Amino acid sequence: MRVVAELACRKCKFISIDSNVCKNCGSSELTKEWYGYIIVIDPEKSEIAKKLGIKIPGKYALRVG
Repeated sequence: MRVVAELACRKCKFISIDSNVCKNCGSSELTKEWYGYIIVIDPEKSEIAKKLGIKIPGKYALRVG
């Protein structure tokens, strides 16, 4: 069985799966240390996404260590 690592970007908090580079902003500053998450489907209609500055749909960490 293969273990999948979910890594959060330290810059934009986007969560990527088994990647060395953030698929959202291109940063290579990824970490396994993150807590809580939010899934944004429609950033333009989401008040939370607007507050957090999220413009691209996806899974985002609430806090990155």
